[in-house]
Amino acid sequence: MALVKLLELLLCSFFLVGCHSSQSSQQVSSAPHPKGEPSPLGEDNLSFPWSRLRLPRYIIPLHYHLVLQPNLTTLRFTGSVQIQIDVQNNSNWVVLHSKGLQISKATILDHNFAHLTDQVLPVLHNPSHEQIGIFSPRVLSSGQKYFLYIEFGAEFAEGFYGFYKSTYKTSKGETRTLASTHFEPTSARMAFPCFDEPSFKANFSIQIRRSPQYISLSNMPIVKTVELHGGLLEDHFAPSVKMSTYLVAFVICDFKSVTATTTSGIKVSIYAAPEKWEQTHYALEVAVKMLDFYEEYFNIPYPLPKQDLIAIPDFQSGAMENWGLTTYRETSLLYDPLTSSVSDKLWVTMVIGHELAHQWFGNLVTMKWWNDIWLNEGFARYMEFISAEATYPNLKVEEYLLHTCFAAIGHDSLNSSRPISSPAENPTQIKEMFDTVSYEKGACVLHMLRHFLTDEVFQSGIVRYLRKYSFGNAQNQDLWDSLANTCSEEEFISGKHCYSRDQINKNAYLFAGEHLDLTAIMNTWTLQKGIPLVTVTRKGPRLLLRQHRFLKTVLPSDPQWSSLQQGFLWHIPLTYRTDTSSIIHRHLMTSTSDSIHIGEEASWVKINSDMTGYYVVHYEDDGWDVMAKLMRENHTALSYKDRTHLIHNAFQLVSAGHLSLNKAMDLIGYLQLEKHTVPLLEGLGYLEAFYNLIEKINELELTKDLGRYILHFFRAVIDQQTWSDSGSVSERRLRSEVLSLACHLDYPPCLERANQHFQEWLQSNGTLNLPTDVAETVYSVGAQHDHGWNSLLDTYKISLSEAQKNKILQALTSSRDTEKLQRLLQLGLEGKVIRSQDLSSLILMVARNPKGHYLAWNFVKKNWDELVEKLQLGSFSIRHILIGTTGQFSSPDDLIEVQLFFESIKEQASQLRATQIALDNMKKNIRWIQRNLEILRKWLNEQIK
Repeated sequence: MALVKLLELLLCSFFLVGCHSSQSSQQVSSAPHPKGEPSPLGEDNLSFPWSRLRLPRYIIPLHYHLVLQPNLTTLRFTGSVQIQIDVQNNSNWVVLHSKGLQISKATILDHNFAHLTDQVLPVLHNPSHEQIGIFSPRVLSSGQKYFLYIEFGAEFAEGFYGFYKSTYKTSKGETRTLASTHFEPTSARMAFPCFDEPSFKANFSIQIRRSPQYISLSNMPIVKTVELHGGLLEDHFAPSVKMSTYLVAFVICDFKSVTATTTSGIKVSIYAAPEKWEQTHYALEVAVKMLDFYEEYFNIPYPLPKQDLIAIPDFQSGAMENWGLTTYRETSLLYDPLTSSVSDKLWVTMVIGHELAHQWFGNLVTMKWWNDIWLNEGFARYMEFISAEATYPNLKVEEYLLHTCFAAIGHDSLNSSRPISSPAENPTQIKEMFDTVSYEKGACVLHMLRHFLTDEVFQSGIVRYLRKYSFGNAQNQDLWDSLANTCSEEEFISGKHCYSRDQINKNAYLFAGEHLDLTAIMNTWTLQKGIPLVTVTRKGPRLLLRQHRFLKTVLPSDPQWSSLQQGFLWHIPLTYRTDTSSIIHRHLMTSTSDSIHIGEEASWVKINSDMTGYYVVHYEDDGWDVMAKLMRENHTALSYKDRTHLIHNAFQLVSAGHLSLNKAMDLIGYLQLEKHTVPLLEGLGYLEAFYNLIEKINELELTKDLGRYILHFFRAVIDQQTWSDSGSVSERRLRSEVLSLACHLDYPPCLERANQHFQEWLQSNGTLNLPTDVAETVYSVGAQHDHGWNSLLDTYKISLSEAQKNKILQALTSSRDTEKLQRLLQLGLEGKVIRSQDLSSLILMVARNPKGHYLAWNFVKKNWDELVEKLQLGSFSIRHILIGTTGQFSSPDDLIEVQLFFESIKEQASQLRATQIALDNMKKNIRWIQRNLEILRKWLNEQIK
C-alpha cells in the first residue's frame, strides 16, 4: 500500500491545524511542563493536528542524536533526543511517535542551533495513535533543516517490547538485571520519541550512561568512553548507517563474550550471561561462516564494522535482526553439546542464518510499509535454507523445506488466510503480519520462483534488487522489476543495463518456450490469498488439467463453494515427469483448464516435481491407485521429495473431501519398505495426528486400535533404534520422533528402556548427561510418577541449559495428573519459575495432553486479560495460544463454546485474524471426524483381522 501522498500535504496551508483535525473519538492531552520554565504558548487552545495513523510526510528525519541513562536499580531511564529534520512543507507542527514516555521538555532549533523561541513548546499527545504533536509559534519553512530537541523519561517496559528489563539467576541464586530493546514493529516509540515508520530512515548517534559494573552495546561499535560525575561512564557509539527506527538496539548488561573475525575483517561477537559463556562457541562458528557466505552470495559487503549476537534471558520471539546487534532467545543462540540435541543445533543454525540474512533483506533494503513485510521475512526464511545448505551440508536442511511449505499450505487452505501482501495499519494489525503467510508461504513462493527462473537468474536478480534499493525502501513491484531486469524509461534512456517496461513482454525470461510477464505471474501469488488445487485427469496421451482454490472447510457440494471460488486464478509453473524419461518437463498454466501431451507410452506421471511449486495436486479417476501401485512396487522411481509430496497431498485431499481416507491409507502402505527419514516421518506424522485427535474424544476402542496398528506397522523401525546420539542428522531425527511416539503409545520395550535411563539419571542427582536425542522421551516417561515429576521440576529451576529446560518442560506437561498441569499453568502465569516468555509454549504443551486439553482452554478464558497484558494483542504468542488451544477441538459443542468466548471479547477478537483461523480449524476438524471416523474404524478392523 502507498504511503500518505505528498500531494495531499501540499494542499495544506502554513498550519496543519484544520487540514487534518483530530477525530472526536481520540483522546488528546498535553504534556506537563517543568516548574520554573516559561509557560507554553496557548496550549489549551490547540487541538491535535493530525488524525491519521501514519505520520505526515512533510517532515523527514535525517539524524538522531540520542542520549540515554538507564538505571537498573530504580528500573527507570531518562534521555534526550535531538533529531535533525528536513521540512518539506511550511508548518507550525511536528508530529511524531511516542508511547508511554513522559516528555519534560521540547524545543526546536534552527540550522545554527539557535532556539526559535525562548518558551517551552506545547506538546500534545494522541495516545490512541501513539503520537505527539509539538507546536512551534514560528513557522518551520519548507526547504529548511531544523533540530527538534526533546527530553523524556519512563520506567522500563513490562513485557518484551520497547526498552524493557530482563533478569537471570546465577548458580548461587543471585538475581541480576539487564535492560534490552525490541522495537519491531512499532515499539521504538516506547524508548524515545521518533518517526517510527520503516520508510523514515535516518542515521543514529547514540550515547549510553552506565555504571562501571555493566557494559553497553548498540548497533555500532564504541568510539570512546567518557567518565562522568558520580562514577558513571558514558559510551559514545559511532554514527550508524541510514536505517529504520525498528532496527535501533541497545543493551546494558554484565555479559561475557567470545569474538572472531570474518574473512573480510568483520568483528563477530557472541554475548551471554557469564555462566553460559561456554555455550556460545557454536554460534560464533556459525555466524562467521554465515556472514562470509552472505557477503559472497549477495556480492555486497556487510556495511558495518561489527556484528554482535546476544542471548537475552527474557525474549518473546526467536530472535531480532537489529543491525549490528542481533538479539536472541537463549534457545536460539546457545548450544550446549551435553544437553542440546541435533534438532537444537539445527534450530540455532537456522535462526542465525535467518537474522544475518536480514542484514541485507530488511536492513539494507526495507519494505516501504508493513503490508510487504514478507519481503523481509519470506526472504530471510528462505535464505536460512540456502545459507545452511551451503555452510553446513551435513545438517540436510533441504529435508525441512518441504515441511515449511506444508505448514504454509495448512494455513492457506483455510478461508481465513490472507494474501502475502495485505493491508495493515494499526500496531495490532501490523503485529499479526508476522505469521505463517509472511514467513513460510513467502519462503515457498520464493522457492518456486527460484526454480522457475533458475538459480543463476534468481541470484543475479536479487543482487540487482539489493544494490538498487540499498539504504532505501522497496515494495513488491520493485522485486519483480529487478528479477525481470526492467527499469524506468529514464533509466533505460540513460543506458543502464535493464529493459524498459514497454519491452518487458519481449525481453522477460523464457519458461517452456513462452515469453512471460513476471509481474502478472507473481501478482497471482502475492495479491490473492489461498493456494491452487490442480486436478489431473489422464485421457490417452494427454493430461487434462483444471485449477481451483484449495479449501479444507468447504466442499464442492456446499452452497458457498462457488462464491468462494469466484475470481481466483493462478499462473502456475507446472513441472512433471513420467516413467519414460528422467527429464523434468515444464508448463505454465494460466487458465482454469488446460492440457498437456505426455504420450500413450507413459504409465504414470508425477506433477510438481520435488514439490518446487506451491500447489496441491489431485489425480482423478484411478490416478491415486496408479500412484499407490508405483509406491508399492518401485517407490525409488520417485525422489524422496516426490514420495513425501504424494503422502502430504493425499491426506490434505482427504481433509478437503476430495479423496477417501482408504486411498490415502493404502498409499502409505508401502512405508515398511521406506528407508528415507522424510517420507517415513510424513506418513507416521499423519497417523500420529489422527491418534492425537481421536484420543481427545470419547472413542477409547478406536484410539487403542489405531495405537496398536501404528506400533505393529512401524515395529521394525522402532525396534532398530538405539538409545544414543549416533548416526546422521536424519537418523537422529528419526530416532527422536519414533521413540517419543512409541513410549507415548505405551510400547513396553520403549517404556522399559526409558525408565531404566531415568532411574540412572535420578541416582546421579541429575548430573548424568542423557543422550540428547532421547532425553525428552526419557524425562516424559519419568514424569509420570510423583518423585520423577518433582525431581524434574527441581532440575528445571536450577539448570543453566535452556535446551535441557525446554525438554524438561515438555516432559512435565505430559503428566496425566491434572493438578500438576494446573500447577504448571499457574507457575507460567506468575512468571518466576517458568518465564513469561515460555507461557504461550507452556499453554500449548498442556493443550496437547489429553488430560490438559480443556484445562488449557479454560485457563486461557479465565486469564485472558492478563495474557493480553503480558503478551500484547496481535503478538504471535497470543495467536499461537488461540489457535493452539482450540486446534484439536472437534465437536459442534466445542465450536459453540469457542464462538461464545470470542463474542465475549468481541472488541479484541474483531482485531485478530487468529480468531477466525481458530474457528476454521475447528470446522475442519469437525468435518474430518464426521466424514472419516467410521471409515477409519472399518479400515483398522480390516487391517487387524
